[in-house]
Amino acid sequence: MTIQEKLTAVNHRVQGPLLRATLGLPERVQRVLAGRPVVRDGQTLATDTQLTLRLQRLARETGAETLPLSEGRAATVRHASAAGGSQRIGAVRDVPVGDRPGRLYVPTDAPTPGPLLVFFHGGGFVFGDLDSHDAGCRFLAERSGVRILAVDYRLAPESPFPAAHDDAIDAYRWTVKNAVGLGADPDRLAVGGDSAGGNLAASVAIEARREGLPLAFQLLIYPATDMVRDTESARLFSEGFYLTKAYMDLANDAYVGETSLTDPRLSMAYADLDPGLAPAYVVTAGFDPLRDEGEAYARKLADAGVSVELKRFPDQIHGFFNIVGVGRTSRACMGEVAAKLKAALA
Repeated sequence: MTIQEKLTAVNHRVQGPLLRATLGLPERVQRVLAGRPVVRDGQTLATDTQLTLRLQRLARETGAETLPLSEGRAATVRHASAAGGSQRIGAVRDVPVGDRPGRLYVPTDAPTPGPLLVFFHGGGFVFGDLDSHDAGCRFLAERSGVRILAVDYRLAPESPFPAAHDDAIDAYRWTVKNAVGLGADPDRLAVGGDSAGGNLAASVAIEARREGLPLAFQLLIYPATDMVRDTESARLFSEGFYLTKAYMDLANDAYVGETSLTDPRLSMAYADLDPGLAPAYVVTAGFDPLRDEGEAYARKLADAGVSVELKRFPDQIHGFFNIVGVGRTSRACMGEVAAKLKAALA
């Protein structure tokens, strides 16, 4: 192990406990440590989120997009682990989903058969894996009482578009065929994901309708739905709030390749939507570059006659799905998302 790797390992061991201790302080103390409130576009950033961002800057934690690819992927998992903590779950087991790795989360006292959500992780189609989103999936499954089958799709630049898109659709087809073996009720299958995973989930929902596959619900957490990204939120929040313009540009360059940014398989904003699509719960964050495109997609679903509920958490940033082990506000938001998932598949 090199000196740098040893320093990184030590930093990782310190980072999680430090975050938990600092973000466990009373809100008034956190406010002193965080500094003056950040207000933008009529929204005030959550104090614990502002403090988290400040601590990252003080620790000189650089974004995954600034690192060599392998280091960026390792950093993604490391950061998520520090923010996600250790989350209780009834049972977890690895499940090959066709030719892709998968992980099945079974909540405590989950009925058999019961509802199941096929989940695709975020990470700009370049970063992220089953480990980076493990804590968030554990939390969502246990709080909702819904089984979650997380699927690890191929990443760019090694496998550009449409690799992830095709993997996601194949994974859902496989799930439908093997629902009973997973302990799932075939009439209560859902699909979901965050960021790039939200993009894949939305694509799966569209394809499921075309193929006549059963799908009861889609959970889209700050989904990437328009790769053109000509929005006010992309201009307002592309620096200083975790998800940066450099990260998004890297994702586009690595994954999109020569494909048109308006290809409807890539950008659902340009897809023809069927009113028979599964009901959707679309979640956005106020301080997120992807906020406006996610909300525009929710309106597009509604205009097409699809049952949809849009929820903006105005004080949150992109990535709050993973922040369930430290602080209070992101965890509370994910608790609300879990309650919606539970109600939708009850």
